Amino acid sequence: MMDKTQKYFDKLTIRFAGDSGDGMQLSGKLFANAAASSGKIARTFPDFPSEIRAPEGTLYGVSAYQVNFGKEDVHTPGDEVDILVAMNASSLKTNLKLLKKGGIIITDTEGFNRKNLRLSQYEESPLESGELEEYNLLALDVTKNIQQELSNLGMSPKNIKKTRNIYVLGVVFWLTGHDISSTANWLKEKFGKKPEMLEANLKVLDAGYLFGQRFEGLPEQFIIDDASMQAGTYRNITGNEATALGMVAAAENAKLELFLGSYPITPATEILQFISSYKSFGVRHLQAEDEIAGICSAIGASYGGSLAFTTTSGPGLALKVEASGLAVMTELPLVIINVQRGGPSTGLPTKPEQSDLLMSVWGRHGESPMPVLAAASPGDCFHMAYEASRIALKYMTPVILLTDGYLANSTEAWKVPDLNMLPKVEVQLADPAEPYQPYKRDDDTLSRKWAVPGMKGLEHRIGGLEKADITGQVSHDPDNHQLMVDLRQQKVDGIANDIPLLKVEGDTESDCLILGWGSTYGAIESAYKILNEKGVKVAKAQLKYINPFPQNLGDVLKNYDKVIVPEMNKGQLATMLRAKYLKEVIQVNKVKGIPFKAMEIASEVEAIIQTETELV
Repeated sequence: MMDKTQKYFDKLTIRFAGDSGDGMQLSGKLFANAAASSGKIARTFPDFPSEIRAPEGTLYGVSAYQVNFGKEDVHTPGDEVDILVAMNASSLKTNLKLLKKGGIIITDTEGFNRKNLRLSQYEESPLESGELEEYNLLALDVTKNIQQELSNLGMSPKNIKKTRNIYVLGVVFWLTGHDISSTANWLKEKFGKKPEMLEANLKVLDAGYLFGQRFEGLPEQFIIDDASMQAGTYRNITGNEATALGMVAAAENAKLELFLGSYPITPATEILQFISSYKSFGVRHLQAEDEIAGICSAIGASYGGSLAFTTTSGPGLALKVEASGLAVMTELPLVIINVQRGGPSTGLPTKPEQSDLLMSVWGRHGESPMPVLAAASPGDCFHMAYEASRIALKYMTPVILLTDGYLANSTEAWKVPDLNMLPKVEVQLADPAEPYQPYKRDDDTLSRKWAVPGMKGLEHRIGGLEKADITGQVSHDPDNHQLMVDLRQQKVDGIANDIPLLKVEGDTESDCLILGWGSTYGAIESAYKILNEKGVKVAKAQLKYINPFPQNLGDVLKNYDKVIVPEMNKGQLATMLRAKYLKEVIQVNKVKGIPFKAMEIASEVEAIIQTETELV
C-alpha cells in the first residue's frame, strides 16, 4: 500500500447526487451527522425533485444532498462543491456546474451505460470523452465491487444494488478522514431486525473505506480540524425537528398540554411525524382530513386549554385563512407554522421560497392583525417556535411563524438549551373565584383572560361573530365594532414593547446596510465575511419580528443611505419597509427555488456600492 498524504482545509463542500432511489439523501444525512459528531460545523441542503419516484436515469429525477463542513464560519451549504458524488450520467450533467475546477468527481461506471447516457442526453460518455479533464475523476465500478463483497450472502441483485450509496459513503469517509463508527451504529439500529441487510451494509461501508485507504488513485486525504465550540451538548438538527422541539419546550414551561392539528403537506409534514414521538410529554396530535380541519381542531384544542398549533406549507396557508380569522376574533392562543415553499398553487413543493410574507401579514379578510415571526437558521427554529408560543399565550392571539423548505430540511449543529434558562411563558388563565368577563383585558398587554370550559363561573359565549367589549355578548353595534377592531390592532402593535430591538452588526459606521429575514441569514453572514476581506465597509442586520417590527427599525433605516434587502421573492419585505417607513430600499431578489449563495449577495452588494460611488 502506498503512503498517503493529508492536506488540511478550513472547510469543504461535498454534494451527493444520483437517482431519487439511490439513497443520496440518506448518504448526505449520515455524512453530515458524522461530521457534526466529530466536532465540525456542518450545514446542509437537501435538493430533491417533487416526484416521489421519477423515472430512473432522467435529468429531472436527480436527487442531491449538499454538505458544507468546517472548523469555523460555516453558515451555508457552500457556494462551490469540492467533491461531487455522481451515481449516474444525469446526476453528473445536472450538478457538474456546481463543482469547482480541480474538484473531485466520484462516479459509479454502471450509471453511465448506454441507456443512462441516452436519458441524460450525452452523445458519448463524459468519463471517456475528455470533457472532465479539468477535474479529478474517480470512476469506480461500484456495482461490481459490492457484488464481489456480498457474493457469499445469497442476496438478490436488487438488494445488493441498494447498498451502493453506503459503499460510496465509505470512500468519502476515508477521503475526508472521518471515522465510520457513527454510521455503523446507525446501521445497527436501523437494520437490527434485518440481519442480512445489516451485515451487507456494514460490509460495504467497511469495504468502501478500505478501498479509499488502499487505492493508489486516492493519494491524499482532505482533513479539517475540529471546530471551537462552546461547551455543551450538541445534536445535528433539521429546522422541522427544531420547530417541533420548540413547541414541546414551550408547552412544558407553560405546564400545558401540547396539541398539533395538521394536514400533511411538503415540506411541513416532518413536524407532524416528529411530534408523534413525544406523547410522553403530553403531546397530542391529529392528522386531519384537510387544512381547514387541521387549524379548526387546533382552535378547538386552544379553547379547551391546550397550547395548540397547526402546520402547513404553500397552498395550505390559503386554506387556513378563514379559520385564522376566527382565531383572531376569538382571541385564543394559536401558533400557525408556515414552512414556505415555491409557489403559487402547487408550485415547487420541495423547493424553498420566501413568498408568503405579505399573505402572512395581510392575507386575511377584515381587519385581522396577527403577529408574524421568522426563523433564521435550522437551530433558530427552536427558539422562534418557543417565542411564537410565548407571544401567543401572553397576548392571547394567533401567531404565524415563517420558516421555509431550506430551513426545514437542512441541518446544523444545535446546542441543546437548558430549559430553565429559556424565557418565562406566561399563561393568562381566568380565576374561577372571580367574576368572569370574557373580553375584559389586561391593562398592559390588552389580552383577555383564558377560560377553560367546564369550570363553574367561567361560562361564556365564543365564536366568529363580533363580541361586545367586556361582556363578550354578540354585538352588531357600529361603535363597539370600531372599538374592538382598534383594541385588537393595539394589542398586536403593543407587542413591539416586548420584543428585542433590531441589532446592527458589522461596520456600523458604513453607509450601507444589508437587511435580511428568514433563511437569507446564513448567506448574508458569509457574504459579509467575503466583503469584509475585500475591505468593503458594510453593516448587517436580521429581522426576526416582522409584525410588529422592532421599535428601532425606523431609526436604523434612517441611519443608512443604502439599505439592501435580499429576499427569495420579488420584494415583499422591501414593499413593507417602503410602505411603513417611506424609505427607499434596494432589492436583491432570487426566485429559483434554491437559496442564495453567499457570493451572489456579496457581488450584488459590491456592484451596488460601486455604482452609487460612480454616480456621486
